[in-house]
Amino acid sequence: MSDAIEDWDLMSTNLGHVSDRAYAVAVLPVGAVEPHNRHLPYGQDVGHSTWIARECCRRAHQAGAAVVCLPPLPYGVDGNLMDFPLTMHVSQATLDAIVGELIVSCRHHGIDRFVILNGHGGNDFAPLIRQIQCERDVHVFGCDWWKVGSDRRDEIFDRPDDHAGQMETSVALALYPELVEIDSAGDGAARPFRFEALTEGWVHTSRRFAQLNDHCACGSPQGASAEKGRRYLEIVCERLSTFLRELAAAKVDEAFPHIP
Repeated sequence: MSDAIEDWDLMSTNLGHVSDRAYAVAVLPVGAVEPHNRHLPYGQDVGHSTWIARECCRRAHQAGAAVVCLPPLPYGVDGNLMDFPLTMHVSQATLDAIVGELIVSCRHHGIDRFVILNGHGGNDFAPLIRQIQCERDVHVFGCDWWKVGSDRRDEIFDRPDDHAGQMETSVALALYPELVEIDSAGDGAARPFRFEALTEGWVHTSRRFAQLNDHCACGSPQGASAEKGRRYLEIVCERLSTFLRELAAAKVDEAFPHIP
């Protein structure tokens, strides 16, 4: 038996291993392919969501949880970034169709709990989750990974990050520093809204990123460091891996996921 094969990782395991296991929870990392200022890779969103999904599944598996990490879905909803070269866009309907069929596939194989680990702010799986749970005997959970430690972000980061700022740059420096060209970064200053309702957040719209600035960013990367990225990732992974362990161990009864 190979030490390189991980039973929690569908990319590396095989039929011989899978046939002997019963998984309770499947985790699907979803990202996007888009520019992040001038200094971060186009694969930023799928890169960090995949790493976090794998690390959390690894930790949960080591604690005895029956979890499996699915191969990542790299593309996301990026119509508002198409002014920048080689942005890859798929509609939310297309994304929902793919994710929905993966959920159905997992349910066919006996997995009744499914976690969508989202790495891109333009993806919105809430309507899909609501609909598919009405149609199928499956429990689906959505998680925007960058929100997991939001209550502690101010302990680590001293600048807001909406897109390609200090937090995302710190995470990239922690995970793949060889792909970060920090000297090329724009300042992330973005043109503000003209309406107070949008600024305050009680009215929302979709932003066309080319109208913000010329480098597809909203937030300064100044002050980013690998150490800050590692601190935030540890908060995220500790909390999310604990959730996966609890989810896998929970009894699915009539009250699930509520307390009986």
